[in-house]
Amino acid sequence: MAKKNVPLTQLVKTSGCAAKLGPSVLHSVLQQLPKFEDPNLVVGFDTSDDACVYKINDSLVTIQTVDFFPPMVDDPYYFGQIAAANALSDVYAMGGNPSLAMNLMCFPSCLDIKVMESILEGGYSKVKEAGAIVAGGHTITDPTPKYGLCVTGFAHPSEILTNSSAHTGDVLVLTKPIGLGVMNTAAKVDMLNDGQLKNIIDIMATLNKYAKEAMAGLKVHSCTDVTGFSLTGHSYEMASGSGKTIELFTDQIPVIDGALDLAAMGIIPEGMYNNLDYLADKFIYKNTLPQNLKDLLLDPQTSGGLLISLPEKDAKEFLKRMEEYTPYAGIIGQVTEKKEKPLLIY
Repeated sequence: MAKKNVPLTQLVKTSGCAAKLGPSVLHSVLQQLPKFEDPNLVVGFDTSDDACVYKINDSLVTIQTVDFFPPMVDDPYYFGQIAAANALSDVYAMGGNPSLAMNLMCFPSCLDIKVMESILEGGYSKVKEAGAIVAGGHTITDPTPKYGLCVTGFAHPSEILTNSSAHTGDVLVLTKPIGLGVMNTAAKVDMLNDGQLKNIIDIMATLNKYAKEAMAGLKVHSCTDVTGFSLTGHSYEMASGSGKTIELFTDQIPVIDGALDLAAMGIIPEGMYNNLDYLADKFIYKNTLPQNLKDLLLDPQTSGGLLISLPEKDAKEFLKRMEEYTPYAGIIGQVTEKKEKPLLIY
Protein backbone atom coordinates (compact mmCIF):
# COMPACT_ATOMS: atom_id res chain seq x y z
CA MET A 1 0.00 0.00 0.00
CA ALA A 2 1.29 3.46 -0.89
CA LYS A 3 2.12 5.77 2.00
CA LYS A 4 -0.36 8.54 2.69
CA ASN A 5 1.57 11.72 3.26
CA VAL A 6 0.64 14.04 6.11
CA PRO A 7 1.03 17.83 5.83
CA LEU A 8 4.68 18.70 6.44
CA THR A 9 3.93 21.38 9.02
CA GLN A 10 2.06 18.86 11.18
CA LEU A 11 5.33 17.00 11.70
CA VAL A 12 7.10 19.94 13.33
CA LYS A 13 6.76 22.01 16.49
CA THR A 14 8.52 25.08 15.14
CA SER A 15 9.14 26.04 11.53
CA GLY A 16 11.57 27.98 9.39
CA CYS A 17 13.97 30.33 11.12
CA ALA A 18 11.66 30.40 14.16
CA ALA A 19 13.18 26.98 14.96
CA LYS A 20 16.59 28.48 15.59
CA LEU A 21 18.11 28.17 19.04
CA GLY A 22 17.42 31.26 21.13
CA PRO A 23 20.21 33.89 20.91
CA SER A 24 20.75 33.96 24.69
CA VAL A 25 21.55 30.25 24.79
CA LEU A 26 23.63 30.34 21.62
CA HIS A 27 25.77 33.28 22.73
CA SER A 28 26.39 31.74 26.15
CA VAL A 29 27.74 28.59 24.49
CA LEU A 30 29.85 30.32 21.85
CA GLN A 31 31.50 32.55 24.45
CA GLN A 32 32.93 29.46 26.14
CA LEU A 33 34.55 28.06 23.00
CA PRO A 34 38.18 28.71 22.07
CA LYS A 35 38.79 30.92 19.06
CA PHE A 36 40.77 29.56 16.14
CA GLU A 37 43.53 31.81 14.90
CA ASP A 38 44.33 31.98 11.20
CA PRO A 39 45.63 35.06 9.37
CA ASN A 40 43.56 34.10 6.32
CA LEU A 41 40.26 34.05 8.25
CA VAL A 42 38.83 37.42 7.25
CA VAL A 43 35.45 36.99 9.00
CA GLY A 44 34.67 34.38 11.68
CA PHE A 45 31.76 33.79 14.06
CA ASP A 46 32.88 36.35 16.66
CA THR A 47 31.11 39.23 14.85
CA SER A 48 27.80 37.33 14.38
CA ASP A 49 28.11 37.83 10.65
CA ASP A 50 26.10 35.86 8.09
CA ALA A 51 28.95 33.66 6.81
CA CYS A 52 32.66 33.08 7.27
CA VAL A 53 35.16 34.53 4.81
CA TYR A 54 38.53 32.91 4.11
CA LYS A 55 41.29 34.47 2.01
CA ILE A 56 42.60 32.30 -0.82
CA ASN A 57 44.91 34.92 -2.34
CA ASP A 58 45.11 38.69 -2.73
CA SER A 59 42.33 38.73 -5.33
CA LEU A 60 39.99 35.99 -4.11
CA VAL A 61 38.16 35.01 -0.92
CA THR A 62 35.75 32.17 -0.32
CA ILE A 63 32.48 32.65 1.57
CA GLN A 64 30.98 29.66 3.37
CA THR A 65 27.68 29.20 5.16
CA VAL A 66 25.24 26.51 6.24
CA ASP A 67 21.54 26.84 6.97
CA PHE A 68 18.66 24.39 7.31
CA PHE A 69 15.32 24.24 9.12
CA PRO A 70 11.95 22.45 9.43
CA PRO A 71 9.16 23.25 6.94
CA MET A 72 6.93 26.30 7.23
CA VAL A 73 4.69 25.28 4.31
CA ASP A 74 3.08 21.96 3.45
CA ASP A 75 4.04 21.91 -0.22
CA PRO A 76 7.43 20.14 -0.40
CA TYR A 77 8.55 21.91 -3.58
CA TYR A 78 7.94 25.36 -2.10
CA PHE A 79 9.60 24.26 1.14
CA GLY A 80 12.69 23.33 -0.86
CA GLN A 81 12.69 26.67 -2.66
CA ILE A 82 12.38 28.68 0.55
CA ALA A 83 15.06 26.73 2.41
CA ALA A 84 17.49 27.10 -0.49
CA ALA A 85 16.76 30.83 -0.91
CA ASN A 86 17.37 31.29 2.81
CA ALA A 87 20.74 29.51 2.72
CA LEU A 88 21.93 31.27 -0.43
CA SER A 89 21.05 34.62 1.13
CA ASP A 90 24.00 34.54 3.51
CA VAL A 91 26.45 34.68 0.61
CA TYR A 92 24.61 37.61 -0.97
CA ALA A 93 24.57 39.44 2.37
CA MET A 94 28.38 39.16 2.46
CA GLY A 95 28.74 40.63 -1.04
CA GLY A 96 29.55 37.38 -2.82
CA ASN A 97 28.14 35.11 -5.48
CA PRO A 98 27.19 31.49 -4.65
CA SER A 99 29.00 28.87 -6.72
CA LEU A 100 28.61 25.50 -5.02
CA ALA A 101 25.93 23.98 -2.78
CA MET A 102 25.60 20.74 -0.81
CA ASN A 103 22.25 19.41 0.39
CA LEU A 104 21.38 18.81 4.03
CA MET A 105 18.31 16.60 4.45
CA CYS A 106 16.61 15.08 7.48
CA PHE A 107 13.73 12.91 6.30
CA PRO A 108 11.05 10.93 8.19
CA SER A 109 10.56 7.30 7.24
CA CYS A 110 6.78 7.86 7.39
CA LEU A 111 6.83 9.99 4.24
CA ASP A 112 6.86 8.80 0.65
CA ILE A 113 10.24 9.22 -1.04
CA LYS A 114 8.51 11.39 -3.66
CA VAL A 115 8.21 14.08 -1.00
CA MET A 116 12.00 14.14 -0.64
CA GLU A 117 12.35 14.31 -4.40
CA SER A 118 10.03 17.31 -4.55
CA ILE A 119 11.88 19.12 -1.74
CA LEU A 120 15.17 18.64 -3.56
CA GLU A 121 13.67 19.76 -6.86
CA GLY A 122 12.54 22.99 -5.21
CA GLY A 123 15.98 23.57 -3.77
CA TYR A 124 17.67 22.81 -7.07
CA SER A 125 15.47 25.35 -8.86
CA LYS A 126 16.72 28.16 -6.62
CA VAL A 127 20.35 27.06 -6.78
CA LYS A 128 20.06 27.10 -10.57
CA GLU A 129 18.46 30.55 -10.47
CA ALA A 130 21.41 31.70 -8.36
CA GLY A 131 23.83 30.49 -11.05
CA ALA A 132 25.34 27.89 -8.72
CA ILE A 133 25.42 24.07 -8.77
CA VAL A 134 24.48 21.30 -6.34
CA ALA A 135 27.31 18.79 -5.99
CA GLY A 136 26.09 16.33 -3.35
CA GLY A 137 25.06 16.42 0.29
CA HIS A 138 24.11 14.33 3.30
CA THR A 139 20.81 12.72 4.32
CA ILE A 140 19.70 11.10 7.59
CA THR A 141 16.47 9.62 8.89
CA ASP A 142 14.75 11.94 11.36
CA PRO A 143 11.15 12.15 12.66
CA THR A 144 11.21 15.89 11.93
CA PRO A 145 11.78 16.86 8.27
CA LYS A 146 14.50 19.46 7.72
CA TYR A 147 16.22 20.77 4.63
CA GLY A 148 18.86 23.32 3.74
CA LEU A 149 22.22 23.85 2.10
CA CYS A 150 25.90 24.29 2.73
CA VAL A 151 26.88 27.05 0.30
CA THR A 152 30.26 28.21 -0.96
CA GLY A 153 30.64 31.52 -2.75
CA PHE A 154 33.49 33.69 -3.96
CA ALA A 155 34.32 37.38 -4.16
CA HIS A 156 37.18 39.81 -4.46
CA PRO A 157 38.35 40.90 -0.98
CA SER A 158 37.26 44.48 -1.71
CA GLU A 159 33.69 43.29 -2.38
CA ILE A 160 33.13 41.72 1.05
CA LEU A 161 30.37 43.28 3.12
CA THR A 162 29.97 42.79 6.87
CA ASN A 163 27.30 43.64 9.43
CA SER A 164 29.72 45.80 11.46
CA SER A 165 30.83 48.66 9.23
CA ALA A 166 27.90 51.10 9.10
CA HIS A 167 28.87 54.79 8.85
CA THR A 168 27.40 57.77 10.64
CA GLY A 169 25.02 59.53 8.25
CA ASP A 170 24.03 56.35 6.41
CA VAL A 171 20.42 55.43 5.89
CA LEU A 172 19.09 51.89 6.29
CA VAL A 173 17.26 50.10 3.50
CA LEU A 174 15.17 46.95 3.99
CA THR A 175 14.26 44.90 0.89
CA LYS A 176 11.48 42.61 2.19
CA PRO A 177 8.57 43.20 4.60
CA ILE A 178 8.47 41.86 8.15
CA GLY A 179 5.83 39.60 9.67
CA LEU A 180 6.84 36.28 8.10
CA GLY A 181 7.10 34.48 11.45
CA VAL A 182 3.59 35.48 12.45
CA MET A 183 2.21 34.61 9.02
CA ASN A 184 3.88 31.19 9.02
CA THR A 185 2.49 30.50 12.49
CA ALA A 186 -0.98 31.39 11.25
CA ALA A 187 -0.56 29.23 8.16
CA LYS A 188 0.20 26.21 10.32
CA VAL A 189 -3.29 26.44 11.87
CA ASP A 190 -5.05 27.25 8.56
CA MET A 191 -5.69 30.92 9.34
CA LEU A 192 -4.48 32.25 5.98
CA ASN A 193 -6.45 32.39 2.76
CA ASP A 194 -4.92 31.20 -0.52
CA GLY A 195 -3.87 34.69 -1.53
CA GLN A 196 -2.07 35.36 1.75
CA LEU A 197 -0.31 32.01 1.60
CA LYS A 198 0.86 32.58 -1.97
CA ASN A 199 2.10 36.05 -1.03
CA ILE A 200 4.35 34.87 1.80
CA ILE A 201 5.65 31.94 -0.24
CA ASP A 202 6.59 34.35 -3.05
CA ILE A 203 8.36 36.66 -0.57
CA MET A 204 10.33 33.86 1.12
CA ALA A 205 11.26 32.15 -2.15
CA THR A 206 12.60 35.36 -3.73
CA LEU A 207 16.38 35.30 -3.91
CA ASN A 208 18.32 38.20 -2.42
CA LYS A 209 20.45 37.88 -5.55
CA TYR A 210 18.58 40.77 -7.13
CA ALA A 211 19.16 43.09 -4.18
CA LYS A 212 22.85 42.16 -4.14
CA GLU A 213 23.15 42.89 -7.85
CA ALA A 214 21.35 46.23 -7.40
CA MET A 215 24.10 47.30 -4.97
CA ALA A 216 26.76 47.13 -7.72
CA GLY A 217 28.84 50.29 -7.96
CA LEU A 218 27.18 51.91 -4.93
CA LYS A 219 28.91 52.90 -1.68
CA VAL A 220 27.45 50.17 0.49
CA HIS A 221 29.06 50.22 3.93
CA SER A 222 27.32 47.36 5.76
CA CYS A 223 24.85 44.59 5.02
CA THR A 224 23.11 41.65 6.67
CA ASP A 225 20.04 39.57 6.00
CA VAL A 226 17.05 39.63 8.34
CA THR A 227 16.23 36.12 9.49
CA GLY A 228 15.47 34.41 12.81
CA PHE A 229 16.97 37.13 15.01
CA SER A 230 14.31 39.62 13.77
CA LEU A 231 14.64 43.12 12.35
CA THR A 232 15.37 44.42 15.86
CA GLY A 233 18.04 41.79 16.48
CA HIS A 234 19.88 42.20 13.20
CA SER A 235 19.70 46.01 13.48
CA TYR A 236 21.17 45.74 16.96
CA GLU A 237 24.03 43.56 15.71
CA MET A 238 24.84 46.06 12.96
CA ALA A 239 24.74 49.02 15.35
CA SER A 240 26.73 47.30 18.09
CA GLY A 241 29.35 45.89 15.74
CA SER A 242 29.79 49.27 14.05
CA GLY A 243 30.03 51.20 17.33
CA LYS A 244 27.04 53.33 16.26
CA THR A 245 23.38 53.82 17.06
CA ILE A 246 20.71 52.84 14.58
CA GLU A 247 17.37 54.63 14.61
CA LEU A 248 14.41 52.73 13.14
CA PHE A 249 11.30 54.60 12.00
CA THR A 250 8.37 52.22 12.37
CA ASP A 251 6.07 54.19 10.07
CA GLN A 252 8.48 53.44 7.21
CA ILE A 253 8.97 49.71 7.85
CA PRO A 254 7.09 47.49 5.35
CA VAL A 255 4.75 44.96 6.98
CA ILE A 256 3.02 42.03 5.28
CA ASP A 257 -0.72 42.56 4.90
CA GLY A 258 -2.58 40.80 7.72
CA ALA A 259 0.45 40.36 9.99
CA LEU A 260 -0.50 43.14 12.42
CA ASP A 261 -4.03 41.78 12.82
CA LEU A 262 -2.75 38.26 13.48
CA ALA A 263 -0.17 39.51 15.99
CA ALA A 264 -2.95 41.40 17.80
CA MET A 265 -4.77 38.06 18.10
CA GLY A 266 -1.74 36.52 19.81
CA ILE A 267 -0.53 34.47 16.83
CA ILE A 268 3.12 34.77 17.84
CA PRO A 269 5.97 32.27 17.21
CA GLU A 270 8.05 31.12 20.16
CA GLY A 271 11.13 32.67 18.57
CA MET A 272 9.75 36.16 19.21
CA TYR A 273 9.92 35.58 22.96
CA ASN A 274 13.47 34.22 22.65
CA ASN A 275 14.49 37.36 20.78
CA LEU A 276 12.85 39.62 23.35
CA ASP A 277 14.58 37.79 26.18
CA TYR A 278 17.99 38.49 24.65
CA LEU A 279 17.35 42.02 23.34
CA ALA A 280 15.22 43.58 26.09
CA ASP A 281 18.00 45.81 27.49
CA LYS A 282 19.63 46.62 24.15
CA PHE A 283 17.12 49.03 22.63
CA ILE A 284 14.63 51.74 23.60
CA TYR A 285 11.19 52.56 22.22
CA LYS A 286 11.23 56.34 21.81
CA ASN A 287 7.52 56.52 21.00
CA THR A 288 4.44 54.72 22.27
CA LEU A 289 3.87 51.78 19.96
CA PRO A 290 1.05 49.20 19.90
CA GLN A 291 2.01 45.77 21.23
CA ASN A 292 1.34 44.00 17.94
CA LEU A 293 3.87 46.23 16.15
CA LYS A 294 6.43 45.64 18.90
CA ASP A 295 5.90 41.91 18.41
CA LEU A 296 6.50 42.15 14.66
CA LEU A 297 9.75 44.04 15.20
CA LEU A 298 10.98 40.99 17.16
CA ASP A 299 9.35 38.45 14.84
CA PRO A 300 11.75 35.75 13.52
CA GLN A 301 11.85 36.03 9.74
CA THR A 302 12.38 33.15 7.35
CA SER A 303 14.30 34.04 4.18
CA GLY A 304 13.86 37.73 4.93
CA GLY A 305 15.31 40.70 3.09
CA LEU A 306 18.65 42.43 3.15
CA LEU A 307 19.27 45.26 5.63
CA ILE A 308 21.71 47.65 3.97
CA SER A 309 23.59 50.67 5.34
CA LEU A 310 24.65 53.21 2.72
CA PRO A 311 24.59 56.96 1.98
CA GLU A 312 21.18 58.40 1.16
CA LYS A 313 22.16 59.30 -2.41
CA ASP A 314 23.19 55.72 -3.09
CA ALA A 315 20.09 54.39 -1.32
CA LYS A 316 17.84 56.32 -3.70
CA GLU A 317 19.65 54.85 -6.70
CA PHE A 318 19.43 51.38 -5.17
CA LEU A 319 15.68 51.73 -4.64
CA LYS A 320 15.22 52.89 -8.23
CA ARG A 321 16.99 49.75 -9.43
CA MET A 322 14.85 47.56 -7.15
CA GLU A 323 11.50 48.84 -8.47
CA GLU A 324 11.26 46.02 -11.04
CA TYR A 325 11.81 43.33 -8.40
CA THR A 326 9.75 44.32 -5.37
CA PRO A 327 7.22 46.88 -4.10
CA TYR A 328 8.51 46.53 -0.54
CA ALA A 329 12.08 47.94 -0.52
CA GLY A 330 12.47 51.27 1.25
CA ILE A 331 14.43 53.42 3.68
CA ILE A 332 13.53 52.48 7.26
CA GLY A 333 16.11 54.21 9.44
CA GLN A 334 19.44 55.94 9.83
CA VAL A 335 22.85 55.55 11.45
CA THR A 336 24.08 58.09 14.02
CA GLU A 337 26.96 58.44 16.42
CA LYS A 338 26.61 56.24 19.51
CA LYS A 339 23.83 57.31 21.87
CA GLU A 340 22.31 55.86 25.06
CA LYS A 341 21.56 52.52 23.36
CA PRO A 342 22.72 50.84 20.16
CA LEU A 343 19.14 50.81 18.86
CA LEU A 344 16.41 53.43 19.14
CA ILE A 345 12.95 52.64 17.77
CA TYR A 346 10.58 55.50 16.93
